[in-house]
Order: sequence, then structure tokens, then C-alpha cells
Amino acid sequence: MANPGGGAVCNGNLHNREKQSNGSQSGNCRRNGITKEAQQNGKPHFYKPIVETFEEAPLYVMVFTYLGYALGTLFGHFRDFLRKWGIEKCNAAVEREEQKDFVPLYLDFENFFKRNIYMRIRDNWNRPICSAPGPRFDVMERVSDDYNWTFRFTGKIIKDVINMGSYNFLGSAGRYDESMRTVKDVLEAYGTGVASTRQEMGTLDKHKELEDLVAKFLNVEAAMVFGMGFATNSMNIPALVGKGCLILSDELNHTSLVLGARLSGATIRIFKHNNIQNLEKLLREAVIYGQPRTHRAWKKILILVEGIYSMEGSIVHLPQIVALKNKYKAYLYIDEAHSIGAVGPTGRGVVEFFGMDPRDVDVLMGTFTKSFGSSGGYIAGRKDLVDYLRVNSHSSVYATSMSPPISEQIIRSIKVLMGMDGTTQGLQRVQQLAKNTRYFRQRLREMGFIVYGNEESPVVPLLLYMPGKVAAFARHLLQRKIGVVVVGFPATPLAEARARFCVSAAHTREDLDTVLEALDELGDLLQLKYSRHRKSPRPELYNETSCELDD
Repeated sequence: MANPGGGAVCNGNLHNREKQSNGSQSGNCRRNGITKEAQQNGKPHFYKPIVETFEEAPLYVMVFTYLGYALGTLFGHFRDFLRKWGIEKCNAAVEREEQKDFVPLYLDFENFFKRNIYMRIRDNWNRPICSAPGPRFDVMERVSDDYNWTFRFTGKIIKDVINMGSYNFLGSAGRYDESMRTVKDVLEAYGTGVASTRQEMGTLDKHKELEDLVAKFLNVEAAMVFGMGFATNSMNIPALVGKGCLILSDELNHTSLVLGARLSGATIRIFKHNNIQNLEKLLREAVIYGQPRTHRAWKKILILVEGIYSMEGSIVHLPQIVALKNKYKAYLYIDEAHSIGAVGPTGRGVVEFFGMDPRDVDVLMGTFTKSFGSSGGYIAGRKDLVDYLRVNSHSSVYATSMSPPISEQIIRSIKVLMGMDGTTQGLQRVQQLAKNTRYFRQRLREMGFIVYGNEESPVVPLLLYMPGKVAAFARHLLQRKIGVVVVGFPATPLAEARARFCVSAAHTREDLDTVLEALDELGDLLQLKYSRHRKSPRPELYNETSCELDD
């Protein structure tokens, strides 16, 4: 396969999970950390090295993980038997007596899982916060008297908990200060809501100002903003593709992308995560064979990917995917919800991270909920694309417009990031986030934890595996005044439960050291240091003598 400048793009498998790090140099294929050179518009571009790790757990860990779920399932069936005969009280949703002959609504596996396994550790989720989600926040204490079926508040507040779970990458979501005065002024002038859609009475001058600023920030022709990040994907993808079109979606794409693809009515095919060979195979077959049965050519082929994958911490292999989409004349839609503002020398996302031209990507999507401390999302790209969506997007036609104070908060954050406030504060935040991310990831690997993802990703998954350890991990850290997000099935594969840390530019080195010290002690206590490569925090390099994808 040829990249934009004719250089070879090669692919390799990392461990046994087929997570790829792709690279080319002088025609040789290597894995992890090799800089790729290409040419675009006659000018050489040196793509960012891809350094990612996805280490597999030792066999005994997986055995005990599945054994734990097996025992939980066994006791779950036993408790369901007791509930059926009234020996144990059933607090879960049940079928009504008058509907006993209907098809059951609550007998699927996920409900069984929630009732018998999730409920045991439910106290680790949905914890109520009663302060701004800055580097430290306050948590309302709650207890359960019926084994996590219900909770009651004690009236106590757990103060100054270190926040390692919020997507506050640049520290924009903080307590009110004088720099937020413009948001207050807009609130007083415009009120809290618009009470109309964009196509009716809901387009304000603040929306136009924000859209022009987003387009300038991303260096594209035009942009359109929406009031909800999730709906930006789920409601705009159906406007771009439909029946007779083909969507090629990364297997780890966010639910909003999955829902948008399903609502579109297009044919969906899944490719393995960041696997360039698998993606090209699907593209080649789509071009050769066309649509099923009729074998007519696809009306459109749309590739759906994310900038940073929120559960894996990995970064899309953008140069190789762009080369593929150019070769096979496909379209590329990239969701930069977690990457915009968080990666790249000036925070402009993965396109800048790899030193590429924004015109290489057909549809740039992102949200304002992470790096900008606000809400909503955007679609950016060519002007004719944006003009089309203004008329045909479900979010534009039916959804209420973005709140004016929200718009102003985003404008303020982007201006800081671009230096339009007359300071270098935005650039300093981006650089501090990068330093904090590299430091936190390196220390975790040195301690012996299995950490997924790219070394530049501020989303840091730490693998826990066993459900019992997931609960103990979160509870022990909260006792130490550290708030974390733990994630398990169905958000992750059954045997890959994890803690997901989100590093922020607002975290001080003292904050990170406090968390790392607690993790080091907790890792020894719960025996979580599964890594077999403790002395080498960087992934190994592998030489490959053959490449499937050649010029």
C-alpha cells in the first residue's frame, strides 16, 4: 500500500492481542517508536512515533479472573433460586403477575450480571460530587443498609479528594475566578437557554462566533457546533451515510459512533483495533465485490475512528489510515472527543500530533466536554460539508441550541489555548499535561503495573482483572482521599476490568506523587503488579523482514 509520498506502510502484531504499532523506515517494517516519513503536497512530513503497550496478563491471573466470575455466576443462580421461592427478598425489577405469559424483559445475561455481581460492588460508581471537578473535589459520603440496592447520605462531606477520574485535561473545569467574568456577563445578557432549534429561533451571534473560532483553531473552512457531544455523533452520521453505503468501524469505537452507524441504515463492518492490515483487507473486498447480492459499487465508504480511545488509552494510527482512505477513495470520520486539546504541540488533536494536514480528514468531530470544561460538540471540515449538515442534521433540525453561557465558556477556553488572551497560559497547560502524562505512565510501569495505551495519552488504563480487586481498589483509594474511575463489563471485555486514570494539567507533582505512593502500597497489598517487564518501561522493538503492504 502506498502512503501519500509513496513510502511503504507496514504493520505488525503486538503481543497476542493484535494491537498494532505501524511504521516504515527505508522500506523496513518495525514495531513501536519508529518515525515514518511521507510526502504531502511535495513537502516531507515526519510522523510522530507510535509508542504503545498492551501487555497480556500472566496465565494464572486470567485463570483466577474467570474462576471468580464462575463462582459469582454459580452463587448468582443459587440466590435467584432463593428469590424465586421467597427465601430471599428480591429487590430487582421483576415481571408483573398480569404479564407472566409475556416474553420476559428482565431475563437476559446482563441483568443477571447486574443483579448478582455488579450489585456487590455498586458503591464504587455514581458517587455524588458536590464541588467543581478540579484537581481536588468534595464527595458526599453515603452508605447502604441493604447490600448496595439503595443508598442513604450520612450528611458528611469527604473534603479535598484528589480527582483522577474527570476528563479535565487542561484544568478548564474549575471554580469561578475572574477569568470567567465573560461567562457571567453572557449569562446576565442572554439567560440560561435558547428554547429553540438552530433552524428556527436558536442561532445566536455567540454560536456564529464560536463556529468561526473553532474553524480557525482547527485550520479548516467551516465548523458547526451542537449542544450535546453524544448526539454530535449519533445524529450526524445518519445524515452522512445511508442505505447502500458501507461503514468500516474500529472495534473499540465509542457507543455514540456505534449508535450513529446503526441508525444510518448503512452496512457496518468491524475492523480490529488500529489494525491497518485488517482495515485494508475490508477496503479491498469492498471495492472488488461491492454490495452483497447485487455487487453494485458502494455509494460511499466511511471509515470511523477515534483520536484517543477512552478505554484503551491508545491513539489512532492516523498516517496509515489516511494513506488507505486515499488509496481506496474512502471517506474518513474521526472522533476527537478525548484528543482535541489534549495532544499535539498546541493542543489541536491527533492531526497536529502526527504533523498532518487537516484536509486529510474528511470529517473532524470533537466535543467540548473534556479539555474545554464545558459541554456540546462540533463537526468541522469543508464548507460544503458543514452547509449540508446545517440543513440535514437531526441535531440541527430537532435539538435545542447550545446554551449561551456554555458557548462563551468554550470561546474563552479556545482563546486561552490559542493565546488570544495575550498570555501563554494555554500553551503552558498543554505542555504541563504532556509532562504529567509521561511522568505518571512511566512511574506506573516502573512499579510493575500493566498499563495500556500510548505514552502520550492522558487516559491511563491500569488493569485490575478480578472483580473483587476492582471493588477493593476503589474503596481503599477513597479512604486515602483519592477518587478514581473503575471500569468493568460491559464497558470492557469480561476479563479486562480496569481503573481509568485521567491526568490533568492542573495536577501538581505533589498530587501525582501522592497518588503514585498510594498505588504502590495498594499494588503490593492487593497483588496488582502483574507486569513481567518492570525494568523496561518502554515497549520492545521488533524487526520485521516482510511487509504485506508494499508500494
